[in-house]
Amino acid sequence: MKILFAGTPEFALCPLKKLMERGEVVAVLTQPDKKQGRKGILTPPPVKVAAEGLKVFQFEDLSAHREELEALKADLMVTCAYGKILREDILNLFPLGVWNIHASLLPRYRGAAPIARAIMEGEKETGITIMKTELGLDTGDILFSRKIPIAEDDTAGTLGEKLSHLAGEMIGEAIDRIARGEISLQRQGEGFVCKKVSRTEVDFTKPAKEVSGLIRGLSPAPLAYATVGGQTLNFYLAKEVSAMEGECGEILSASPKEGLVIKCGKGAVEILSLQPAGGRVMSARDYLNGRKLSKGQKFEKQSLL
Repeated sequence: MKILFAGTPEFALCPLKKLMERGEVVAVLTQPDKKQGRKGILTPPPVKVAAEGLKVFQFEDLSAHREELEALKADLMVTCAYGKILREDILNLFPLGVWNIHASLLPRYRGAAPIARAIMEGEKETGITIMKTELGLDTGDILFSRKIPIAEDDTAGTLGEKLSHLAGEMIGEAIDRIARGEISLQRQGEGFVCKKVSRTEVDFTKPAKEVSGLIRGLSPAPLAYATVGGQTLNFYLAKEVSAMEGECGEILSASPKEGLVIKCGKGAVEILSLQPAGGRVMSARDYLNGRKLSKGQKFEKQSLL
């Protein structure tokens, strides 16, 4: 089996490594290097780094390089968080089709950021779907899927690691099924398309469950944040707790012993991990050792200007 693999972020590494172990990857497609950090250092995507020793393409326009891809004579293509929508001229290059690894239980959470959205929506489980790619956005027929639970302390980062390992296990089985011609596909029903997530200010008038889901779903990037007493804090981990009386956004406790607890529209959240502006990521209790916050202060929603 000759496979062209297309992927970009860390999430795609376990499936890529699984296929590389099998010796079936003839080339890798990934996004171009991008400038990162304050210094704008040109940085290769994780898949490019992991694909050392293989032929790697970083085409902006796949159709403009169709002949190069056709010359690979790959039997099929596997995509995993590649970041580009494939047109028909590319889909038609592979005799055994194009197969996508998607990080949700399709048809729910098609599109961008399915891991973050599952946490933000309060789902109890999610999973990996192997599907045959067609022109629609994650609308192709399903080969098979597998579920995993979402833990109460999962962030998009920790859940993404679990799903990446699951995807690595599943892609080997999928390739074996395709090679044997054991392809039984299931059509998708009506789906839910989720948009790309972005850095978001916390609205403490929302229920604690929703606030906790937002914080965990946006961690470790692009992050949820809030401002109190002129300080902007990025939040990395939070959990729901029972609430005392107070106003939305009011700090109910702020000590290394009791932690940082903030009143929400319904219930309260304890912030477990945070990052002050210009500082390092730390536990909220470590942050409170400096007595930077006090009970009764309020997080106020800021202007986006």
